[in-house]
Amino acid sequence: MIQVCAAGRAGTPDEVGTVGALLMGPDGGFITGSDILMDGGVTAAYWYGELAPQGTDTMSIRQSGS
Repeated sequence: MIQVCAAGRAGTPDEVGTVGALLMGPDGGFITGSDILMDGGVTAAYWYGELAPQGTDTMSIRQSGS
């Protein structure tokens, strides 16, 4: 799964900590009610890249919630 993501590698604890520091620090003061996805592009690769099943209409999958 990691090989087909945009980052091509797993995230590091320091990268996760950097986002946490942003959210808790003064620069993140206006960020509220947000989901921050930190997966290196794995989700995008699933829906739009090599991990999407061949011949699958990904739009209908997302709309149906499957």
